[in-house]
Amino acid sequence: MEQEKNFTEDTMSSDAHKTESVFKKELRIYDSPVFVCDTDFKNRFPEPEPPIIKPAAFLSVFTVILVFLFAVYCIIARAFDLKEGFYSPETKTTIILGLNPRPTEEALTDETGKYTAAGICAVVGPSVVEILNFSDNTYSVPIGSGSGIIMSEDGYIVTNAHVINKGKYVKVMLSDEAAHTAEIIGYDSKTDIAVIKISPQGKKLTVAEFGNSDDVVQGEQVIAIGNPGGLTGSISGGYVSGINRMIRADETGREMNCIQTDAAISPGNSGGALVNMYGQIIGITSSKYVSSSYEGLGFAITINDAKPIIEELVANGHISGRFKVGISFYSITAEHSKESGLPEGLLISSVDESCDIASSGLRKDDIIVEVEGTPVTDYHTFTEAIISKGKGAGDTVTARVVRIDENKKEQTFEIKFKLMNDTSGDY
Repeated sequence: MEQEKNFTEDTMSSDAHKTESVFKKELRIYDSPVFVCDTDFKNRFPEPEPPIIKPAAFLSVFTVILVFLFAVYCIIARAFDLKEGFYSPETKTTIILGLNPRPTEEALTDETGKYTAAGICAVVGPSVVEILNFSDNTYSVPIGSGSGIIMSEDGYIVTNAHVINKGKYVKVMLSDEAAHTAEIIGYDSKTDIAVIKISPQGKKLTVAEFGNSDDVVQGEQVIAIGNPGGLTGSISGGYVSGINRMIRADETGREMNCIQTDAAISPGNSGGALVNMYGQIIGITSSKYVSSSYEGLGFAITINDAKPIIEELVANGHISGRFKVGISFYSITAEHSKESGLPEGLLISSVDESCDIASSGLRKDDIIVEVEGTPVTDYHTFTEAIISKGKGAGDTVTARVVRIDENKKEQTFEIKFKLMNDTSGDY
């Protein structure tokens, strides 16, 4: 029995111990230091397996990176215009520009009734022509060119004398590029005015409107129309810089009343139009009166001064009252006289045998020092000395001449000669 009792106690004791151990273990489950032990954690929460990178995902990421790098390279290549590398510059963007009409059609006149610059081109431009000058009737190679203004429906055109008197064959190019052979009606080199004529052959010509140049005021806007450098129908704009400018051409020595303007006037503009903003021709531009020493200094012969010359050329083919002496000469100015030791005057280079002066005893290398008691040194003083005495064609003129012989001795004598009627137009 005792043994049984002991067995029972032992068993109970063992069970009690067993119960106590389980209880304690269960309590340890909730004991945080025991909970985080390696053995318990691994038993309850197994560690996840490491991820395995699949080949398809890798290729996708790699492709995205390559596309991104290529895009960056293309942008840099386009910005710096790279010519080499795997980016080809031949692949370019095509740009198509849209051409839009004007929002509104531009009016030819403004609110005051004046023409705009575009209006002047449209209305007056066709009345200004290009003139080509030829040395022979083959009309192959022009030797000069200029501009002209249509004056009448039957083809009369005004231009500058220096435009057409270098040759005797002239062609006119209208604004529509139609070419017409022209007849020289007459020219006057002293005033640099000439008139030519074409046959319209049924074509309706645009006739220019001429204005009163006495109404021109300083500061008003003007436009020059001509053919500078063969650029047909070119315009240049500016203002009236001055009026009543008495300008003398170097070659003729004759003064002409001119309008000063800062509108560009070049050699091809010669014979062209100076137009006010009402579309009226107020002057004939001439490169002979353009200053080569200053910018923006051009001149146009006033229409009022050109009018009687034009009308007489149309009526007679020449200007009546013009005279010629029949000599060619070199000017001996005070400076030339000081350098050469010769007296101031006109050194004769040739004498025209068809003129009266050829029988006066004057010969080559003589020096005319006075005409009608007035000292002369150039073309201007020579002609003024004659005109101031009221002399004209058919009148007799007296001149004092110095002749220097081989021994450099001076001989002074007087000659008389008759002025010849000049219808040539030359000076």
